[in-house]
Amino acid sequence: MKNGYVYKKRVTTPYILIFPAVVFMAVFMAYPLLRVFVLSLQRNNPSKPYLNGFVGLGNFIELFHTSQFYQALANSFKWVILEVVLQLLFGMAIALLLNKKFKGRGLVRTLTFIPWALSGVLTAVIWSLIYNQHMGVLNDMLMRTGWIDKGIAWTGNRGVVFGAVALAELWRGIPFFAITLLAAMQNISGELYEAANVDGSNAFQKLLYITLPLLKETIVLTTLLRAVWEFNSVDLIYSLTGGGPAGMTTTLSMYIADQAIRTSNYGYGSSISVVSFLILSVFAIIYMKCTNFGKDS
Repeated sequence: MKNGYVYKKRVTTPYILIFPAVVFMAVFMAYPLLRVFVLSLQRNNPSKPYLNGFVGLGNFIELFHTSQFYQALANSFKWVILEVVLQLLFGMAIALLLNKKFKGRGLVRTLTFIPWALSGVLTAVIWSLIYNQHMGVLNDMLMRTGWIDKGIAWTGNRGVVFGAVALAELWRGIPFFAITLLAAMQNISGELYEAANVDGSNAFQKLLYITLPLLKETIVLTTLLRAVWEFNSVDLIYSLTGGGPAGMTTTLSMYIADQAIRTSNYGYGSSISVVSFLILSVFAIIYMKCTNFGKDS
């Protein structure tokens, strides 16, 4: 009898311990997600209550016949690919550097990680001052060196605004990869590199045949997480450009914010959110499958 009681307690204890977390997720994650799906099938606009009601797939039909949606979707894909690839490359280079022993390494590590600690709004304030057409440090440096004759409106010029905002986000995002990759590198046994040195391997060969294969799981996971975060990025873009000029920096998440918050068109905004959720879900499944994440290769 006692053994049966102990067994039952051992079986039920884990469920009791995770129950608060399950309730928390249900209240703060599952319900809002379900609510978005419900709203996507309705016309819900507090400013026009006489039009509210169930419309079925009406919001989605309207969405797929709107040119702004396709422009925002294209901007999102361009934004994610550019940011994730460059952040990974620069983050890997910095992690390799910081993994070596040199004088002042602790200070360099601290300075490298500072951008990651800043909020998107604060980052936007810093870069808006850098990009200021009349007193910005970037225009001042370029004019002093003779590259330009007059100040450029970096966040107001259609030809350069996307690159300007991407550079600001790149500065903020590189430390994420640097931190995670550096942590993974420190778990690699030094004996592997010593054996490679004995075999006469150069630095590139050690990177290609030791470091990168052992970092595969970390790279796959971090790129997936960062792709999702960048796809949903709003704060920096909203603070710097508001999605302008002429929609050049309006990503899908910015389009959601514009429709659901600025115009209070919650039903239509929810339909965009559902499409965004499905895109990310399909991408995550295909990406994990193609990279064999969690499997020995």
